[in-house]
Amino acid sequence: MSSIIIVLPILSLLMFDLGLTLSGSDFAMVFKRPRAVITGLVGQILLLPAIVYLLCMAFGIEGEMFFGLMLIACCPGGSSSNVFSGIAKGDVALSVSLTALSSLITLVTLPLFLGAMFELPVSNLVMQNLVLVLVPVMVGMFVRTRFADKAQQIHNVLSRLAFPLLMLLAALFFVGNRGAIIDNFGQLGPAVSLLILLAMGGGWLLARLAGLNSRERRTLVIEVGMQNAAQAIALATSPLVFNNSRLAVPAIVYALMMNVILLIYVAIVSRWKS
Repeated sequence: MSSIIIVLPILSLLMFDLGLTLSGSDFAMVFKRPRAVITGLVGQILLLPAIVYLLCMAFGIEGEMFFGLMLIACCPGGSSSNVFSGIAKGDVALSVSLTALSSLITLVTLPLFLGAMFELPVSNLVMQNLVLVLVPVMVGMFVRTRFADKAQQIHNVLSRLAFPLLMLLAALFFVGNRGAIIDNFGQLGPAVSLLILLAMGGGWLLARLAGLNSRERRTLVIEVGMQNAAQAIALATSPLVFNNSRLAVPAIVYALMMNVILLIYVAIVSRWKS
């Protein structure tokens, strides 16, 4: 069975679950709390690609691995970030809004930023993102609007599955691409780990400079440090877009390191807050 048959439904399921948590007020938060929202979006959409570019220059990462890392940086925030923000006693409402807004904004910025550096099948990329990201989110929002109790029950189940599904996805791609991962891990491992740490630190610094409170700062640490690896894998491997499993190698390494580092972070913060 082709791995893409697994990754596409998983991505759609994660985005549907995100939609189950959203309402119109989440998108309107940019007007209610513009400083916190704009600071978070700057970190996710502008800071991350800049960090990836500088790290690739520093580590001498080129070709497919450079493209794969930049693909991750241009993807929206990870859907599990809301759960992590809750565990870390962060601002969950802000986290949900940032995830929702970044998922919409990157529908435009992802092909725009990547297209400035690489040749892309732009129409296919945009269409796949619309089908796998926007449509499931809208369906989830519709279910929440019409069947609020049922939507909460479904979300309670899916939110527990998000992390295992991402790890399953990473494991499947690791098995299928273990040669490329092993060959590049000596370079990618440190680069990706540093990327996540710099992203988290950058999120904290931006929040500090913007004068955000401690809960908002913890949220931005997680939001900027946690990208949608499933979407990066789906775009890299889709026959309609890049159809290149090697482009997914950085996303697989990122998914593994991201969850390890963020789990350590929320464990430390939760223990400290307790």
